[in-house]
Amino acid sequence: MISSVRGVVGYADLDSVVIEVGGVGLNVAVTPDVARAARVGEPLFLHTSLIVREDALSLVGFETRDELTTFLLLVGVTGVGPKSALGVLSAMSVDQIATAVAAEDDAPFRRVSGIGPKTAKLIVLHLTGKVIAPAAASRAASGSDSRADAVTAALTGLGWPERHAAEVAASVIEDAASEASVQDLLRRALAELGPARKETTRG
Repeated sequence: MISSVRGVVGYADLDSVVIEVGGVGLNVAVTPDVARAARVGEPLFLHTSLIVREDALSLVGFETRDELTTFLLLVGVTGVGPKSALGVLSAMSVDQIATAVAAEDDAPFRRVSGIGPKTAKLIVLHLTGKVIAPAAASRAASGSDSRADAVTAALTGLGWPERHAAEVAASVIEDAASEASVQDLLRRALAELGPARKETTRG
């Protein structure tokens, strides 16, 4: 797995760049925003995913780890390939994707080329609970870690009791690196809680 690439831009197209690393030029598929910002002869760092197929190996690159994580979530949806997933991230930011998912609104995804109504609904279902909308991520009580509040709010919204959600949020933050994103922390919290979502509220 090639998880990142750092080198000098040798060429930039509308949706790809060639990054020269150790004398080798790596062609990386990117969003139009990344391609437009790339400058030949200047350094560029990208978080990448290596796509392996029977007939080809291809790299897809992103400026941020959250974009890469969202891309990997998208390609995990039935009917969404790397090209379509990149198309979604070309048309929408990570925050816009999370907001649409939180609102159960598949319309923005249907506007992306190659994404039909059925696939758009599957995207919303698959990403629910795995991405956090900006409104939830921004909740913070004074004097506390805003990430803990954001994770607690997300878990509470998914059905766990607030006290239990807060305890798990505090636990994952304590174990995680200080620069860990809210989305990373939520994924850890969900992994720790396991599949028993909302079972504690029954009865």
